[in-house]
Amino acid sequence: MRSFVSTDDIRSWGGILQGQHFVSRPNWRDQLPRSIAEARDADHSLLAIGLGRSYGDSGLNPGGALVDMTALDRIISFDPATGLLCAEAGISFADVLDLFVRRGFFLPVTPGTRFVTLGGAIANDVHGKNHHLAGTIGRWVRRIGLLRSDGTEIELRDDDQTGLFAATIGGLGLTGLITWAEIELMRIPSALMDVETLPFANVDEFFAVAAESEGSADYTVAWVDCLAKGNALGRGLFTRARHAPRGTKLARVEKPKLTVPFSMPSFVLNNLSIGLFNSLYFYKGRRAAGKATTPYLPYFYPLDSIGHWNRIYGRRGMYQYQSVVPPVTARDATTEMLKAISKAGEGSFLAVLKTFGEKVSPGLLSFPQAGTTLALDFPNRGQLTLDLLSRLDDIVREAGGRLYPAKDGRISAAMFRAGYPAWETFAQHVDPAFSSAFWRRISE
Repeated sequence: MRSFVSTDDIRSWGGILQGQHFVSRPNWRDQLPRSIAEARDADHSLLAIGLGRSYGDSGLNPGGALVDMTALDRIISFDPATGLLCAEAGISFADVLDLFVRRGFFLPVTPGTRFVTLGGAIANDVHGKNHHLAGTIGRWVRRIGLLRSDGTEIELRDDDQTGLFAATIGGLGLTGLITWAEIELMRIPSALMDVETLPFANVDEFFAVAAESEGSADYTVAWVDCLAKGNALGRGLFTRARHAPRGTKLARVEKPKLTVPFSMPSFVLNNLSIGLFNSLYFYKGRRAAGKATTPYLPYFYPLDSIGHWNRIYGRRGMYQYQSVVPPVTARDATTEMLKAISKAGEGSFLAVLKTFGEKVSPGLLSFPQAGTTLALDFPNRGQLTLDLLSRLDDIVREAGGRLYPAKDGRISAAMFRAGYPAWETFAQHVDPAFSSAFWRRISE
């Protein structure tokens, strides 16, 4: 394959999964058909990749071909009257923000990092702190350019009746190459955020604050101390925010203030260090609680200020575990998960707790549903960590919940199928030449 280069350097963001890939890096959209043809001639399955922020194996295709889309990052058109932005799939959310915040526009939905591509965000149907108002990014996508392995390029619209649009939103790149997309940006009055931080003492207080905040705040999220026990189980810091009504629209572009230069020794993250961090973070946050006005970057993307922060977890890497459970079981299931984590001593200092709203995504495999989501990063300690994750699986399954494929690298086929009943309908739209380690694991 003349345009593909063999490499074994492609790893998941979690750092656990790695494999040999044949990678093509086209610079122009008209080079994509050649990449597809060369991969097919070599009998290699295909998958597109962006900036590589998927934690598990949904962005990996070991032994197969990857098409790196990051050079396809051009603006195609923008209509300031409607906020409709059409751009190539490889453009990053960071570039979109740098270009459009100063013009009074913002992404309608953004995850916890701006270093994701437009195509990757659509393929994973990302969500953010405003799900109760805006839903997922898929609700804001109006058109998609999709290149299939037979060389056909299709323009999919949000009123598509074939099912292919719904399969592509949250479809993990398996329906073909997303070459470009049109999304609707939203207007904002400034680049500043009005933020309020409220400490909460336990799980019950979290649900009380969350219920109160969803009616008054545009963005809500909580950090939770997952190692706290007893009456303090589930204590944490809740933040609610909205775009400030006045202030500058010129956001200073921040480069990482700190970079982790190499994978940290495994002993750095242990029960003692994580427990100490969580306690200090909670008490510091409680003292600083209240209202403040801050630039949007540190509010939405705190980890982006640390380059290669995933190296903190060492050479063995980490598992990210994100679940959602429905409202009727959310309080009990969240309590049980936090008890299991605290008892196991397998703590996370990046534990995020949030409620999802009723906004339904068009995507067949979209992760968010009404309920409560808990996201945690666990250092990879081998079987001890896997045993804990299996226990969490049992709690989520019994509660009628599901896991997020973009964050996962070990979900079983049975767990996936139980959480995504539309998976068989989705499978009918998968391009036969496209695959991933994740798809092979849960579909074969």
